[in-house]
Amino acid sequence: MTSRLPSLFISHGAPTFALEPGLLGPRLTALGQALPRPAAVLVVSPHWTTPVLRVGTSAQPETIHDFGGFGAALKAIRYPVAGHPALARRAVELLQSAGWPADVDAHRGLDHGAWVPLMHLYPQADVSVFQVSLPARLDADGAWALGQALAPLADEGVLIVGSGSLTHNLSEVDFGQGRAADYAVEFSQWIRSAALSGDGERLRQALSLAPHARRAHPTAEHFWPLLVAAGAAQPMGPVAVIEGGVTYAVLSMDAFVFGAPAPL
Repeated sequence: MTSRLPSLFISHGAPTFALEPGLLGPRLTALGQALPRPAAVLVVSPHWTTPVLRVGTSAQPETIHDFGGFGAALKAIRYPVAGHPALARRAVELLQSAGWPADVDAHRGLDHGAWVPLMHLYPQADVSVFQVSLPARLDADGAWALGQALAPLADEGVLIVGSGSLTHNLSEVDFGQGRAADYAVEFSQWIRSAALSGDGERLRQALSLAPHARRAHPTAEHFWPLLVAAGAAQPMGPVAVIEGGVTYAVLSMDAFVFGAPAPL
């Protein structure tokens, strides 16, 4: 790998995204085909949150079905991907060097925040994957700094992916679909504007400044992976937005490519 890889933020939506690709699924597949092939994918997901940073080093991470109530078809899915213990240990070294207490976890598999979007990005499960946990106590600056600590991996063939949700108010989800809620659209458009302008400071202040921020994110854990991905791309460089629409009325499915290569 001779050129720096971009970093991605992907809205992983509900677990049903695995079976209902909507707008974003095929666009992620096209993105995976357009990007240089990575040596491994590193995923940070809010569905693996730990008091102290952990990095998964399993050579064959299992598919974790960390959800309920969605039927047998989802529970039957396996994403049979290999891990990458060597690059995972390299991530631990970088984190420790940057002042983050971090350790390995040889048994942790991939939660649905990792394998669901990767089913679309790399549907053949032919690119190695490992996860870095999300610290339980985090703020915007900390999420950004976590991305910066991991950033050298992008020069070593690792595609850094923050998997979260651009909007995430589960109390307002409408499984009958319904039209996209105005507040979700307005918040998403504000984030898009900040990202496309390369305004990292504005992104870090989004949950204070953006319209409807607290309604879009009653809790912040699904927003932090966006800041991890943006922080990993510093200087942010060109940004591409992959529009994913809004599912279940309130879950914005947009994705972002930070440091997007010219063809995108």
